[in-house]
Amino acid sequence: KKQAEKAVHQKKEQSKTKCRKARRRHINLVAEFNRRQRKNIWLETHIWHAKRFHMVKKWGYCLGNSPTEKSYRACYRAMTKHCLLQDLSYYCCLELAGKENELLKQLARICSIDTGLTFQEACCLSGRFEGSLNLYRADRYPEDMLGPVTFIWKPRDGSEHRQLWIWVHPALKQDILKELKAIFQCSEPEEICVTEPVTISIQEEKQTEVVISPGKKRKKEDKEGEKAVPVKKIIGDGTRDSFQSYSWVSPTTGIAISDRSMEILRYRLIGPLSHSVLTETLKAASVQTV
Repeated sequence: KKQAEKAVHQKKEQSKTKCRKARRRHINLVAEFNRRQRKNIWLETHIWHAKRFHMVKKWGYCLGNSPTEKSYRACYRAMTKHCLLQDLSYYCCLELAGKENELLKQLARICSIDTGLTFQEACCLSGRFEGSLNLYRADRYPEDMLGPVTFIWKPRDGSEHRQLWIWVHPALKQDILKELKAIFQCSEPEEICVTEPVTISIQEEKQTEVVISPGKKRKKEDKEGEKAVPVKKIIGDGTRDSFQSYSWVSPTTGIAISDRSMEILRYRLIGPLSHSVLTETLKAASVQTV
């Protein structure tokens, strides 16, 4: 009987004691994650990759480089027979908005028909297909190449106003953005980015009080005494300072350039079952016309 009571007592004590990893866990994980993104931005799939990949810090982001286990055969099998997904959200998105004629007139200066498709291609201009081309400095083809980009037009809605999204590598973003602002004469900032991810989280941690009572768990409370709810902060992207402008407008042409990096997620699906995965995942919305 004593041995049985002893075993039950030991089992209760073991359930109360936690491992070192659980004891050292931060109270507010979201605030801790925001603090750790002070220098290198995380993608939406960062935690999944961090558990399975060797992470590297490049272009202001923390990216998965190589898997920690031998999964090359599994990836190859998925590409050839099933579906493989890659996170390309670290690519930067530049949005151009304005009149179609003015957009095509100025964009023709930084590309050439001799290299292949251009922004004026009919299949791409309709918005049905994505195009890819090489950009050059204005009126400098075939010299001063900026780099390869991909683009997609927003489908026409009957008006002259069009939207164009250009996807560039983060290493090329600053040069291409500078050239776009020069050809469209966009010098005045339209919007100022006021996100303060790190400072806000630190201030919130200072404002919140940690209530410690003997024999009870620590609980974070705010000024009103209610439990503080962690809120995910929008960090921005790794190629732009959080206090810099992210949208510019031209007073002469009316063209607006916006930096949509990390606002639009981008994934690449490879494999014969890619369309099946998309049709089962995405559902068509019902369009209501007034």
